[in-house]
Amino acid sequence: MRVKRREFVGLAVGTGVGWPLAAWAQPRNKMRRLGVLMGSLASDGEGQKRAAALAEGLDALNWRDGSNLSIDWRWGGGDPALFQRYASEMVALGPEALVAEASPSVEALRRQTSTIPIVFVIVTDPVGQGFVQSLRRPGGNVTGFSNYDPPMAGKWLGMLTQITPPVARVAVLYNPETAPYAGLYLRAIEELAPPFAVTVQTAPVSYSTTSRSNAASCSSTISRISSA
Repeated sequence: MRVKRREFVGLAVGTGVGWPLAAWAQPRNKMRRLGVLMGSLASDGEGQKRAAALAEGLDALNWRDGSNLSIDWRWGGGDPALFQRYASEMVALGPEALVAEASPSVEALRRQTSTIPIVFVIVTDPVGQGFVQSLRRPGGNVTGFSNYDPPMAGKWLGMLTQITPPVARVAVLYNPETAPYAGLYLRAIEELAPPFAVTVQTAPVSYSTTSRSNAASCSSTISRISSA
């Protein structure tokens, strides 16, 4: 049977979450509590699909929201202030386990608790970011799944030069507030740039409260680099 990646991740995370939920000594029919801090907006289609995959993964392990499990969902939407606020709210609710989607969610939840198990997904280099001691032995209360590999960023550059030749300058846009791991990708891109005779320029774009101002900031950054 062919299993889609999203479904696999949902089942895998569900398994990771199921362990701390089942580890407590209370009877299995007791309602447990799970907190899920998503990195995207609640209106994001892909985010909703990942949330559904998690619910399906838990359901496959007989953990059902509204039956023997109460799931508290929060959506950070890339806003650093919301990540901190929701992480504090979730820990205050006293869940048996927490799920963190993306690095900002993990960082926010780690600041609030060192005892509640945290299972992360879609995190780049969890060892380099200090979330776990090692992939084999995470240590502490944080574990999870990483589906990104920084060296892949170098291959993106190679693909770009093939798709739109000739490429002389490449701008790497990122939000330093929500992508603390950007340096890992930047190093890989910069190391591969000389063979392609490409100049790489970083273009950090900070979070803004409106999509219009954020788009304007991106346009301004791209225009500045293009005219260099």
